[in-house]
Amino acid sequence: MSARPPTPSRRTLLRALAVLPASAVVLGEAPGLLGTALAAAPPSGSATRYTIVPFLNSDDGTVDVYQSDDATDFRLTRASAYTPPSNRIRDASILKHTNGFYYLTYTTHTWQDVSTTIGFARSSDRLKWTFLHDYTVPLANLSRAWAPEWFVDADGSVHVIVSCSLTSDEWIFTPYLLKATNPALTAWSSPVALAGIGSNHIDTFIVRGGSTYHAFTKNETTKYIEYATAPSLTGPYTISRTGDWAGWGSYREGPALVQLDNGGWRIFFDGYGDGTYYSSDSYDTFATWSAPAALPVISGTARHFTVVKETVSGGPSPAKGVPRSFRSANFPTRYWQARSSLLDLPVVSASSSTAEKQASTFTVVAGLADNNACSFRDATGNYLRHWDFRGRFDADDGTSTFAEDATFIARTGTAGGSVRFESYNYPGRYLRHYDYRLRVDRADGTDLFRQDSSFLPVTAWA
Repeated sequence: MSARPPTPSRRTLLRALAVLPASAVVLGEAPGLLGTALAAAPPSGSATRYTIVPFLNSDDGTVDVYQSDDATDFRLTRASAYTPPSNRIRDASILKHTNGFYYLTYTTHTWQDVSTTIGFARSSDRLKWTFLHDYTVPLANLSRAWAPEWFVDADGSVHVIVSCSLTSDEWIFTPYLLKATNPALTAWSSPVALAGIGSNHIDTFIVRGGSTYHAFTKNETTKYIEYATAPSLTGPYTISRTGDWAGWGSYREGPALVQLDNGGWRIFFDGYGDGTYYSSDSYDTFATWSAPAALPVISGTARHFTVVKETVSGGPSPAKGVPRSFRSANFPTRYWQARSSLLDLPVVSASSSTAEKQASTFTVVAGLADNNACSFRDATGNYLRHWDFRGRFDADDGTSTFAEDATFIARTGTAGGSVRFESYNYPGRYLRHYDYRLRVDRADGTDLFRQDSSFLPVTAWA
């Protein structure tokens, strides 16, 4: 049988959206809103862009900027993009505001030092940042204000959730909420403790779905990330999942969530105990999660970040409804070919037989699970789908499982005009050739993998 997570069909997602309160159905790019719009692959000519601004495992005096089109394979975009004029920068959280600027808020001191401020910086392009100010959190007897996280509510109000400890016990943290009182994000309300989460919790990250607020927070005693829900932003929260409830392990911190193009949710967290940065996915409103997977490239380098997701111009535009052949970007004599119901990558040339040329010709159609994505039909009318992560062709059986297995999101390839095809229901896995067979493998962050998974749509052989 086909290996797949419990991914909902598009019809299921539409039904779920229909029952959300109107206040939850808000289009936008602000972090914090669960189910704000039905997630979908980027339209033709557009691309998804995920941006993170982590501080370095080796240096908490500066931050780098990384971006990704799939929330898996992050590439360095600018090193040392921002260094504050004084103090440090840790735990940076990024926001794209309604004025078009990007904002960072961050921890201003190392863990050894008293730290009563949180820092703010601004950028017009995510790459060059300008220091705004260090804001003193107005909390009596404050010892440390750490890990500020942006949250934008359904009404557009902007908040920062900050973990604070008092001089009476400098290592016992409680999450507090600050609300912006001006559009410039320079004035803030008095801190309000999030009721129900309680003390000894840090790195609290919240998303909202309908009338429910979902909080992910690290228990500093057990070192596990816990899960809580509440009917309002300030609580009261009920912590319902403790210990290793999601299978992520202990000594994890800095949870941050983002919605993927297929509607699922991905959590990122810092596995500081083993020096690894992880991600894990959920498709059932956070009840169950995939096994944590180390992020390529940034694991062991980046520390504690949040994510801004945007749709930007410049993505691939594979022509639909037109027969095409697909040539390997790094083996230009080899093409996709259906052979005994499997997808291989043999040499095809003008001297190849008519049958071989027909088997190397495919029609790109709208994705069976997402119209913005792609599905591929061979000359017999069967569809390309993954089965135990092998590319193969089968007749459409009308199920949501088949539709998702047979749907791929187009991402920009390595060579000019080339395209990479990401599995719809296994985000981060791509069609790539290995031993001249096409598989759906997880991106490993290497240039070789990107080349092996890049293909050029060319004039059809038949």
